[in-house]
Amino acid sequence: MTTTATLNRRVLLASRPVGLPTSANWQIADAPMPALPPGGVLVRNLMLSLDPAMRGWMNEGRSYIEAVGIGDVMRAGGVGRIIASDTSAFSVGDHVSGMLGVQQFCAIEAKALAMTGLTRIDVGMAPLPKWLNALGMPGMTAYFGLLDVGQPKAGETVVVSGAAGAVGQTVGQVARIKGCRVVGIAGGAAKCEFVVKELGFDACIDYKAGSVRDGLKAHCPKGVDVYFDNVGGDILDTVLTRINMKARIVICGAISQYNATAPVKGPSNYLSLLVNRARMEGIVVFDYARRYPEAVREIAGWMAEGKFISREDIVDGIDHFPETLLKLFSGENFGKLVLKVADEV
Repeated sequence: MTTTATLNRRVLLASRPVGLPTSANWQIADAPMPALPPGGVLVRNLMLSLDPAMRGWMNEGRSYIEAVGIGDVMRAGGVGRIIASDTSAFSVGDHVSGMLGVQQFCAIEAKALAMTGLTRIDVGMAPLPKWLNALGMPGMTAYFGLLDVGQPKAGETVVVSGAAGAVGQTVGQVARIKGCRVVGIAGGAAKCEFVVKELGFDACIDYKAGSVRDGLKAHCPKGVDVYFDNVGGDILDTVLTRINMKARIVICGAISQYNATAPVKGPSNYLSLLVNRARMEGIVVFDYARRYPEAVREIAGWMAEGKFISREDIVDGIDHFPETLLKLFSGENFGKLVLKVADEV
């Protein structure tokens, strides 16, 4: 497979944002088409995953992953196709997923193949967007965060915030399949309707339309056994007032805090953990990389059986990255946010 492209359009981190990212934090520029590195591959990026975690990757400071450097291509997971290869591990034409960056083409050196998590994917099993959602990093986060950290048991009540988002929709469906009562928290009537009618949640609380506390009382009359938190802030604080004895709180994200210019707001109701002998634990998906095939097989199986769906919100064009990323923080996206870079060739 060949390409006639001579330039590689890239989105670079120009400066570190304070609060919400602005156009001044990005530089969109063309670079020469990268060459095939010895022992490596050249990937044509087709679709990129836009995730709340990207906001944290833009900050300096200690974290679970190194910050994106100023002037570097913005880090992003993606799916693409191998257009040149100098390794027996990948052939021209293979579809792959991995950390490909916000750019049209990605050259990966031999020593970086494992570090980028480059993996061959089967588009016959599911279409490309699903490999950035239920079969990608969000799905892996949800699967292992719920099952390994949350450890739900049939009959228990599982609550998940950001229920209509990429991680939340998978958490709720897995919990339902495992025999749990599932209650979502989402923003807006349309998202709540989707969560209940299409994803099969037992109920969904619209935090934009009323009190989350009252919603939890109404829909979780026996309390909360597992809470999967994607938002942090006031919603986490409220759920802590409703947890049961030996409850498990899974800390996946805190999107309500990512753009705050003041110190991150911690839970004031944390003593509920003590009173209820409960556990709060974080989930970083990269810790489970060796087990991704296990989750992919099970989720793909549920999809094939019609027990599981995944919804994507696809925006076309790499130049639209800066404003599209902001949809994550305004709640405009409906489902997994995906940036389309190129059509299949």
